[in-house]
Formats: sequence, structure tokens, C-alpha cells
Amino acid sequence: MTTPAHVAIIMDGNGRWAKARGLPRLAGHRAGVEALRQTVRTAPELGIRWLTVYAFSSENWSRPKSEVSDLMGLLKLFIRRDLAELHQNGVRVRIIGARTGLEPDIAALLDEAETLTAGNQALNLVIAFNYGGRDEMVRAVRKIAEDAAAGRIDVPEITSETVSNALDTKDIPDPDLVIRTSGEMRLSNFLLWQAAYSELVFLPCYWPDFTTRQLVEALGEFAARERRFGGLAARGVAS
Repeated sequence: MTTPAHVAIIMDGNGRWAKARGLPRLAGHRAGVEALRQTVRTAPELGIRWLTVYAFSSENWSRPKSEVSDLMGLLKLFIRRDLAELHQNGVRVRIIGARTGLEPDIAALLDEAETLTAGNQALNLVIAFNYGGRDEMVRAVRKIAEDAAAGRIDVPEITSETVSNALDTKDIPDPDLVIRTSGEMRLSNFLLWQAAYSELVFLPCYWPDFTTRQLVEALGEFAARERRFGGLAARGVAS
């Protein structure tokens, strides 16, 4: 089976999972963290080399303060509790998203995760935190404009590669497959530039119910598709 080298996941449905069980939203987020743990452990076994997860969007700050506080607490707990295991298992952690304005303890944890695991190669885990696709592109355009104003680049020389290199995902391959759980069928401001030719798979299950079975199901759907990237002949990915 053809396996996508890079899988990106919109982990959606924690709150609805909890509501359906009469539980507080925090219980759904906790269950979602466990689903993430299982996915990270399984991904390398299935041949996935890059795994990007949408952990916290730049729009999520508008949620109730109590929920934001709970989410920040879970992020801290995940990094503090799981970082040693991730490092031991050869997982390299990368963070994309705006870093400005973050609480110092959060910023320090993100830096620690990246620094400690920088030499690992078993799996690249990209965590999209305080991330929004439009915000990322605005920051990229601003950087390119500043370079042009300073004479570091000529405007006619600006290409799609120039834009890609100004994004948070510089040196990260575009996702071959984007999975979204919960039955919603939209990207929700996730990897808008990078997902231009990604295959999209929408699963009905809520994220806490996502297991190896659902991941294999999505990989099977990916393998059954022909990727043409705007051309006529299908192009594959490494298997």
C-alpha cells in the first residue's frame, strides 16, 4: 500500500465527545490527548515520517478563559510527561505558529521540546500551536516585503518557493494527506498554502475515538486515489 510520507490531522470533536457522555469539555480534551499519544506511537510503524497535528489555533484564544486555561494545562502536561518518551523513541518535535505574546513558561517548554529532540529521526512530530493559516501567510508576506524594501530580494524574483521559505513550515514537506475527525468537512484555517494538493479524508468519529483502525482506514482511502497535482499522469509518494 502506498503510504503518505506526511500526514496532517485536524483533531476535532473533543467537546462534542464529552457532551455526548455528559462530561465536562476538559474530559474530552484529556481523552483527545490520549488519542494523540496513541497516534504518535503508531505512525512510525505505518511508515509515516511526518505527522502534523492542529493542537491550538490562533482563533482558539476566543474560547472561554477557563477552557483556554485547561488547554494550556494539558499542553504543559503533555510536554512535561511525554517529552522523555518522545525523545527516547526518536521523535523530533517541531512547533509551527506565532511565538510572540506567549506566556514565558509555554514558550520555554516549546523551545525545550524542539531543542532536546532536534537530532531525532524516527518521526517528525509537528505541533501547530497558536497557528492559523492566514496569520502564517500574513507574517510571510510581511517578511518578504521587508526583504524587498531592504534590497535583499528583487520583486520580480519572488516565486512560490520564496513564499514557502517564508512560512513556518520551511524545510517541512507539504502534507500528502490531511485527516479531519468529527464529520466536519473544512480545513478551518489549517495549512492553507501547504495543503494545496493534499488528499483530504473526513472521518465521522470524534477525535477521542480515533485509533489505529481509523488511521489505517484513512491511509487505505489515500492509497486508492490518484494524485495528479494539476497534470494528467498520476504521481505517487514513497511507499
